[in-house]
Amino acid sequence: MGSKKLFALIALIAVLALLACALAACVFPNPNETSDSNELKTLVIGTDPYPPFVSDDAEGNPSGIDVDILTEALGRIGYKPEFKYIAWEKKNEMLASGELDCIAGCFSMTGREEDYRWAGPYMKSRQVVAVEPSSSITTFADLEGKIIAVQSTTKPEGILLNRTNPDVPEVAGVLSFSDRSYLVPALLKGYVDAIAAHETSILQYEQDYGVDVRILDDSLLDVGLGCAFDLNDDRGIDVALAGAFRDMIDDGTMRAILSKYFDDPSPYLWVGDARG
Repeated sequence: MGSKKLFALIALIAVLALLACALAACVFPNPNETSDSNELKTLVIGTDPYPPFVSDDAEGNPSGIDVDILTEALGRIGYKPEFKYIAWEKKNEMLASGELDCIAGCFSMTGREEDYRWAGPYMKSRQVVAVEPSSSITTFADLEGKIIAVQSTTKPEGILLNRTNPDVPEVAGVLSFSDRSYLVPALLKGYVDAIAAHETSILQYEQDYGVDVRILDDSLLDVGLGCAFDLNDDRGIDVALAGAFRDMIDDGTMRAILSKYFDDPSPYLWVGDARG
């Protein structure tokens, strides 16, 4: 074979080898390389421990209803949540300063619709009053002159202090705790006559600690839960997240998540429009 033909053959083989490598790189990308489009941006969510909505699992990682819901919903719009435990009464200033992107964790929209940019509601909850099982208190009328414990800056505190529920008489005092885990112990120790909080959190405390309380039949307020953004936050994440919540309700994902925590999720499933 002449030298020119040999050179041409070698060149052809080299070109084919380079093309094969290029094609292989296209078909079999490096699994360690992640494109920017596949990387989820982090959204810092202010919350506090509030089982079954948010609490640490055995490995110290946040878990619970809101963790499951927000992880799924944010993933649908290109974000991943970073849950940051905060002093609940500091939430507004931390949100305004930009230290937090949003607030969540069994956070009631009802009565706060104009205070934030909301994504939600994504589920329902009842604010209720609970008493010691042998208590003589059976209705709201029996709360007159009694002392009730609440968590500070929550809806029950506002309802009781401002008397916005006409069925609740004037009480002797409202004891506000910064940590909601003190509520049931204060009741069972006899420091207060009743407590007021989300029904789900009281039921979860009973289950976790093997104690019994009695929840009154009537609710202080039925609320929708949502994720709150600062009023000056114009990034549009609240609108996108509200859309993700709607999709999760429509496609059954929300029911599937709530079914992990409740035998019958129907009383907690929001079936109306999720508002952004």
